[in-house]
Amino acid sequence: MAVKRDYYEVLGVSQDAGEEEIKKAFRRLAFQYHPDRNREDGAEAKFKEINEAYEVLSDTDKRAAYDRYGHAGDAGIFGRGFEGFDFGGFGDIFETFFGGVSSTTRRAPQRGSDIRCNLTISFEEAALGGEKEVTITRTEVCSTCHGTGARPGTQPVRCPTCDGTGQVRRVQRSIFGRFINTTVCSQCHGEGRIINEFCPDCRGTGTQKQKRTITVTIPAGVDGDSAIRLSGSGNAGSRDGSSGDIYVELSVRRHKYFTREGDDVIFELPINFVQAALGAEVEIPTLYGTSKVTIPAGSQTGRVFRLKDRGITHLYRGGHGDQMVRLSVVTPESLTKEQRKLLEELGRTLKPVKRKDE
Repeated sequence: MAVKRDYYEVLGVSQDAGEEEIKKAFRRLAFQYHPDRNREDGAEAKFKEINEAYEVLSDTDKRAAYDRYGHAGDAGIFGRGFEGFDFGGFGDIFETFFGGVSSTTRRAPQRGSDIRCNLTISFEEAALGGEKEVTITRTEVCSTCHGTGARPGTQPVRCPTCDGTGQVRRVQRSIFGRFINTTVCSQCHGEGRIINEFCPDCRGTGTQKQKRTITVTIPAGVDGDSAIRLSGSGNAGSRDGSSGDIYVELSVRRHKYFTREGDDVIFELPINFVQAALGAEVEIPTLYGTSKVTIPAGSQTGRVFRLKDRGITHLYRGGHGDQMVRLSVVTPESLTKEQRKLLEELGRTLKPVKRKDE
């Protein structure tokens, strides 16, 4: 018969180790050698040995007896001796020490899934904000059975196979001890209850698909590639769990005149060379109506004028950017005879244009 190793050696702790140190050592080793995780030869026997050591050293009376008599106390002083640990399909031990999943966890409230949808808005709506509607299809609690899944006037009943636990446990004994195999109940699928008469509308699911039109508030100043979150408006949860969220992903249509740089609006203003040479007053569009811009005589292509606070609203902080008016002097592509004659006369009076470095 094989000689048993010292329990302190098995857990890798000293004889004066405290309860917390012993528990931490057991957690680490049990996680490493549990048969559901470790398929190496000898892992199961090693786990049994770790378990046996912890069963004794974690109990004050058993530990005191072991410290005094050693393994001689296995048959009588420690009580019934070690039968072997209940292997609960990797759930039983980890439910206690590692937060494993149990039937209680499976039947806990489950949050509903999120919904993502796309919404295209205008340049003005992005800059100034507004409201838009989107149509989505989402899962909602059945209005007929209110989520029970049972026909109105009836209620789900406790599952007779698992007695409401959602699990079926089968015990087997072997030379290694007592093994417990825990599986999800095949009759109630882990719910712990069964429905004898299904709701006619949701057919026992407790939920229904519904098409809804949702109003979305567009914050002033949003840009493309951003998303708006509608908390609690997504798919319904199960077992009284909260609903998921809706994420509305935005895209912004191109504007006929404007482009965006940060919170500033860029407007290209085409003018003819007479306006550029003599100066002019021009009316231009803005996000807030029309404004007049005075063009000084001698203005060149690329010159920029700033219209303060005529730009995009700063997102969530108030105030506005500016509108930048960029001049572009346009050369006519065709001229009448009279226009050509006038330009030729003007050309004879003008000096040749030189480079700035000449």
